[in-house]
Amino acid sequence: QVQLVESGGGLVQAGGSLRLSCAASGRTFSNYAMGWFRQAPGKEREFAAAISWTIGNTRYADSVKGRFTISRDNAKNTVDLQMNSLKPEDTAVYYCAVLNYNLVPTGYWGQGTQVTVSS
Repeated sequence: QVQLVESGGGLVQAGGSLRLSCAASGRTFSNYAMGWFRQAPGKEREFAAAISWTIGNTRYADSVKGRFTISRDNAKNTVDLQMNSLKPEDTAVYYCAVLNYNLVPTGYWGQGTQVTVSS
């Protein structure tokens, strides 16, 4: 059974930084990618960043490009999201997800971690 556990959320002032981490367990992820999505109050869940598990290719939403960096540690089965220059509009619940080759969620999600950016 796949299990994804996020950590690292919190409250930060605008311009600050946070680092989220997702610990994955329960299967081999070498044929998949991992992604971070976010959902703000009253809005749909949206893509933020993704990384392929083996090669490490990355992709970012335009709204976070240049500010967020996704990385993975194959040995530890963890995927991190370093978030810099945070803005109030980055406030959301952030979810880790297992993605297929086309970066589409496979249905495996973490429980989410709250990120709040104050102005």
